[in-house]
Amino acid sequence: MRITLFAFCVILFTGCAALAKQPPKRIAAIVTEYRHNSHADVIVGRLVESHTLDGKGEFPNLKLVSLYTDQVPTNDTSRDLMRQYGVPIFTNIADALTLGTDRLAVDGVLLVAEHGDYLKNETGNVIWPKRRMFEAVAKVFRDSKASVPVFCDKHLADNWSDAKWLYNTALELKSPLMAGSSLPTLWRRPQADVQRGVKLTQMVAISYHTLDAYGFHALEMVQCLAERRAGGETGVQQVRCLSGDAVWEALNDGTIDEGLLQAALVPLESSPVRQGNRSLTELAKEPTAMIIDYRDGFRASVVTLNGAVNEWSVAWHEDGKTKATMFWTQEARPFMHFTYLVKGIEQMFNTGKPSWPAARTLYTSAILDAALISLKRSGTAVSTPYLDIPYHSNWDWQQPPPPPAGRPIHEK
Repeated sequence: MRITLFAFCVILFTGCAALAKQPPKRIAAIVTEYRHNSHADVIVGRLVESHTLDGKGEFPNLKLVSLYTDQVPTNDTSRDLMRQYGVPIFTNIADALTLGTDRLAVDGVLLVAEHGDYLKNETGNVIWPKRRMFEAVAKVFRDSKASVPVFCDKHLADNWSDAKWLYNTALELKSPLMAGSSLPTLWRRPQADVQRGVKLTQMVAISYHTLDAYGFHALEMVQCLAERRAGGETGVQQVRCLSGDAVWEALNDGTIDEGLLQAALVPLESSPVRQGNRSLTELAKEPTAMIIDYRDGFRASVVTLNGAVNEWSVAWHEDGKTKATMFWTQEARPFMHFTYLVKGIEQMFNTGKPSWPAARTLYTSAILDAALISLKRSGTAVSTPYLDIPYHSNWDWQQPPPPPAGRPIHEK
């Protein structure tokens, strides 16, 4: 049967219009705490306050129908906000997913366990209650004999065992799973990406702040690039984490490619190291370096340089050339980098297919855990034979449009 161009365009337009008219997916948010500028606020808040967090921007095609908060600090903002938008707050996770009935009544789950008063494990990683929360979610899925997509903010868990349990449980229950950082979706200055299928040898990333919080973001930045290399992801052999003078020694002896470190400094825009004549060693008094040796011979290093940098960047060798870029965040409300994280989540909730692989965050969760163990053992290499889980990613980064002007980060 022949279809004229006009008829084809009508069919295409009608199909797009039908998609646009799809009712928003009903979303339950399970969070540790909800306060101004918390991850719950800047992720879940976009469902009720738009992507500009003021009710004036674009809204995702998602409807927040319930909220559970594990803790309620004195500066909680969820009670007034949810009252304003008519969203019920439940006292347990099961009711948030069933809306007080006896079976699953939502189309997706946002699990945001970041911020709150929780203990740390023996390596210094905060024990966010992700496993406990997902166990409650999984019970509803099992009791209802049904499951829906779940997004888990940042890492899957503070340790390998729980991270793998969460990953495996989602697979068992056929629940589409996504997780991770907003960094892979960020603006890149200059625009750069690893060419898909290229052979990589070394990559050096620059980070700041603490390892358990921002070090995780840096690992996500590295992994979203590394997974594009020839053969895809094939596994990690070992992880080391050096500190102090051992970092400078690793640069001097070639363990970490000093040329790539210098290249990664170039795109930085406002870091102290770019503002004067003081050297890295003068500015960064307590550096750390996570060194990840992959099974295919690729090595990635994440160097944390507090005092010298306050931005993220990365450099790598590709086909005999050096590429470097800064991953730029809008460090002011409305934190528009979270918009593109939420857009990826929205796509999964509407299609039932993860926008990027959960295996990426299984890796970064495990690498961070191993790095913190290594740091506690004075830089001894931690073998990771369990990270032999191959995966390929079809996700492609796209440069977001310029963000609107931000408002002060401490705005009330």
